Amino acid sequence: MYSPPVDLSFKNLSNVAGALAELPRSLLRPLTTNSKGKYLSCSLRLSNNSLTDLVGLQYTINHFFAQPSKLGWLDLSFNKIVCIEPVLCELKELRVLYLHGNSIWNLSEVDKLRELQHLHTITLHGNLIETSKGYRNYVISVLPQLKTMDFSGVTRDERVMADIWRSHGPNRSAPSTMWL
Repeated sequence: MYSPPVDLSFKNLSNVAGALAELPRSLLRPLTTNSKGKYLSCSLRLSNNSLTDLVGLQYTINHFFAQPSKLGWLDLSFNKIVCIEPVLCELKELRVLYLHGNSIWNLSEVDKLRELQHLHTITLHGNLIETSKGYRNYVISVLPQLKTMDFSGVTRDERVMADIWRSHGPNRSAPSTMWL
């Protein structure tokens, strides 16, 4: 299952279902398939398209992958995604999620990813939420299992701040420095 990613990036897709008519990009290491022609990979790249939502994502994953429930790495960077859709939480084995360079504007969208217990790497920079006060602290507090955020390791100090944030919450009295 350590085959290269199924790469459907730069396909000018406006919706996820459009990927069904495409062949994955050729890579240095060839993709391997099972007897049914499904890819033996646990990674999907849908970056650099024009996706605005993720309608049809589960169907597309089932179409391409021999073991769709094992998807562990998903690259949705550089699209036009505005919100984090519940379909992402159906990917229970997801460990790495790239969402940088999209149009996510509401910081609370990150809350939807709490269910992804194995998620250890996320990218969200290049979205409007990045300009929100306390952006990094907030994301780390919502996803305490993160090891890497925006290609930068989560530090011990950030974990301490996230613990404080979780115990006080956004509407309770807490030191204002927590937001910085």
